[in-house]
Amino acid sequence: MHQRHHDKWQYFNEQAHTSKKYVIPYIEKHRKITQETTVLEIGCGEGGNLVPFMDLGCKITGIDLSTGKIKKGIEFFANHPNRKNLALIADNIYNRKDLGKFDVIILRDVIEHIPDQHFFMGYFKSFFYAESVVYFGFPPWQNPFGGHQQMCHSRILSQLPYFHLLPVPLYNGVLKLFGEPESRIKDLLEIKKTGISIERFESTYRNNGFEALDKTLFLINPNYEVKFRLKPRQQIKAIGAIPWLRNYFTTCAYYLLKSK
Repeated sequence: MHQRHHDKWQYFNEQAHTSKKYVIPYIEKHRKITQETTVLEIGCGEGGNLVPFMDLGCKITGIDLSTGKIKKGIEFFANHPNRKNLALIADNIYNRKDLGKFDVIILRDVIEHIPDQHFFMGYFKSFFYAESVVYFGFPPWQNPFGGHQQMCHSRILSQLPYFHLLPVPLYNGVLKLFGEPESRIKDLLEIKKTGISIERFESTYRNNGFEALDKTLFLINPNYEVKFRLKPRQQIKAIGAIPWLRNYFTTCAYYLLKSK
């Protein structure tokens, strides 16, 4: 397993770096972010993506299923000067229609983990104002590490591209052969069920009444800058224009959507 999955401070800081350098500028091409901006992050984990929004003085809510991650996030933000502007909630978003509405909603590396994405895309519109925007960043399922195999305990499997595309019985067998614990296998098989392609994502948001303000496909994920010291690079236009094929070579997709 990659060290960043053990060191939560490292992961937290990686998220903060990428959010500040790439996510906020991406959103601000269409929506200015100020102290008055209200922000909701669904699947916030420990809250690393929220750091630059906190620094700007935004009013922020982060929600995540994991109580442990939320507790760690509260610890990480304990001494932040704008701590009063932040609410971190451990709960299922489907239980919290009471959260209100937000100017900006963020789902970074989250949509590929959500079952029944079509239902979800319709549900979370209840948190929108007429002019709200939602940022999505996700790895297309078919890309070299779209199965999140970097989570594997086996060093070989954690660095083995594309093997998550094997049929379920073979995939399960390989994970067992390399000694992955049952809990990890369960998580990886769940990701295999929910992983999403560019085409399915676009079909899902259009069928739920969203339209794209912006779309960028990356050959080299912006997060790889801090993880692997690789300079982010947008997808080659010729590849990005070919449906389905582009999923195999796109390590990250950025979208900014609004409700029609």
